[in-house]
Amino acid sequence: MNNSLFNTPPEIIAEYKNLVKELERHDIAYHQNDAPDISDAEYDRMKKRFFDIAAQYPEIASKKDLDKVGAPVAAGFKKIRHSVPMLSLGNAFEDQDVTDFIDRVRRFLNFSDTIAVVAEPKIDGLSCSLRYENGVLVQAATRGDGAEGEDITANVRTIRDVPQTLKGTVPDVLEVRGEIYMRRDEFMALNARQEEQGKPVFANPRNAAAGSVRQLDSSITAARPLRFFGYALGDISAPIADTQWGIRKALVAMGFAEAEPAQLCETTEQILEYYTKVMNLRPDLDYDIDGVVYKVDRLDLQSRLGFVSRAPRWAIAHKFPAEQAVTIVHGIDIQVGRTGALTPVARLEPVTVGGVVVSNATLHNEDEIARKDVRIGDHVVIQRAGDVIPQVVSVVMDKREKNAKPYEFPQICPACGSPAVRPEGEVARRCTGGMICPAQAVERLKHFVSRDAFDIEGLGDKIIREFWDDGLVRAPADIFTLQERDRGSLTPIRARMGWGDQSAKKLFDAIDARRTIPLDRFIYALGIRQVGQATAKRLAAHYGTFDAVYDAMRAAYDPESDAVADLLRVEDVGPSVAEDLIRFFNDKNNHAIVDDLLAQLTIEPYVAPQVGDSPVAGKTVVFTGTLVTMTRNEAKARAESLGAKVAGSVSKKTDYVVAGEDAGSKLAKARELGVNVLTEAEWAELIAGL
Repeated sequence: MNNSLFNTPPEIIAEYKNLVKELERHDIAYHQNDAPDISDAEYDRMKKRFFDIAAQYPEIASKKDLDKVGAPVAAGFKKIRHSVPMLSLGNAFEDQDVTDFIDRVRRFLNFSDTIAVVAEPKIDGLSCSLRYENGVLVQAATRGDGAEGEDITANVRTIRDVPQTLKGTVPDVLEVRGEIYMRRDEFMALNARQEEQGKPVFANPRNAAAGSVRQLDSSITAARPLRFFGYALGDISAPIADTQWGIRKALVAMGFAEAEPAQLCETTEQILEYYTKVMNLRPDLDYDIDGVVYKVDRLDLQSRLGFVSRAPRWAIAHKFPAEQAVTIVHGIDIQVGRTGALTPVARLEPVTVGGVVVSNATLHNEDEIARKDVRIGDHVVIQRAGDVIPQVVSVVMDKREKNAKPYEFPQICPACGSPAVRPEGEVARRCTGGMICPAQAVERLKHFVSRDAFDIEGLGDKIIREFWDDGLVRAPADIFTLQERDRGSLTPIRARMGWGDQSAKKLFDAIDARRTIPLDRFIYALGIRQVGQATAKRLAAHYGTFDAVYDAMRAAYDPESDAVADLLRVEDVGPSVAEDLIRFFNDKNNHAIVDDLLAQLTIEPYVAPQVGDSPVAGKTVVFTGTLVTMTRNEAKARAESLGAKVAGSVSKKTDYVVAGEDAGSKLAKARELGVNVLTEAEWAELIAGL
């Protein structure tokens, strides 16, 4: 690649790339593997830094969907598709973050009046959606991945706080979202019973609640002291209120319990006073909370604000400070990720922090080890926020042993023995072994079959590792030739320990079901650095077919080609992402991997979403100039909700340019190319009534 294309300081590009990689890895660890290795606070710090860079250096920024929700549906549970997705929340940690949230709401709405906000405790439990039809409970589901959850109806029927039949007059269809939790005193009593019976004890009330609900035998759930707070709505056939505060009152009238104390606040000062009050009350509450949630009260304003990525613009979670403890570093292990990055993890003397026993902590990279001067044998301060492995905050220097030596970061990959190099300007040291490195290959395979990629049921992390170790699956295409090779094997999968005829057939059926895959999921499954779900979808929408993607990336190897300029027109694809895409598709090892897959799969061309009778569905729209009747963000969100693709620059592929006041170069470009130019009023008329 010609680096002259990329004018951002190299240290910023390096930090950006590392943050993308780290956030993606932690998303997988938390949501797919249920084994997080950093605290919530550290994750959110990294994510905030990512968005800070994205705002300051838009030329490299890729606004990917880094806020993946939940976890895949567990084996043994039926899947339920949420009619309205269950989304996550953005986070605030400082008072200024809350002030910024209110300011963002005002700017988006161009609103100067008072914006009332409902403030309520953030319950540390398991999210759940309850569906009522004609007032009768018919279905209950976990959050799952936000789009699809686990059917836990039979188990939820045993929870005392969940009404089986609603009181009063209710809509024909009503979905109530809330949190399943366990009171602290009842949790302690449960653990005492577990210990008496020689059974494992739970780490905290959240784990106990989640584990109790995810039982295939509902009699086990019935024996656990579970409770439920309702706080939001999903699918609903008729409104029950016009404010969030009204929803709370309506749910209480129907028979639901609500988390207290809650407050309707009209100023930022009232919001922050509420936060301090609840934080001080936290030790005395009957249940665990890890912060408070603020929601814009008026539902019509919520509708206008809409969503960004996988979170609402109209709500935010204000987290409490992380809890801390001191422990000893017994060793530093190196983990190798799918992109070859070497990540150091501290092995700790097990210590309890906030009721959870932890024994590992991420050290991020060699610069972080050097900055904190962490050495084996050191006493260190660790902190956690939520049920996760903590981060190392600092070293207790006055307890350091005199013979403690500085840690020397390995320059050889511990998995394959290849040199581990640190490219100029990057913070991560990477194994150069590529696909010959077993650690990278295994992690890439895990990503390939993961929930948001091929989503092959039965091929979890453990099975992938087993199949790799036994030589059954070494590359993605091997998954799709597995059944054919198994037929002639002297040691078929059905004969393996823990397997049988039915489980083997179920696996092969699951694999066959994924031989046809949408273009965006295939691109994401390839595991290209910095290409998450959102970017994969934009690439699919831009190019239409995989052949077009393949040809364009090969052509873009010439930095002077039109293919480079065309790639950079894809929204959120800056020079950094473009560089990773071009490098991936021009690597000979990747050629073989992709070609082998193409021989086994059918990749469906991208089909633009059709939104009712929307005249802009599938169209590419560019907004330029100052809009008067709505903000730019609101206009973009509205267009996307109608199925349009909003681009940042004008090209021959642009369908409409909406020109506000003082429109400049983009308007001139549109006229030069003969693109259809609309005034703001003409745009409003085009989408009127939708």
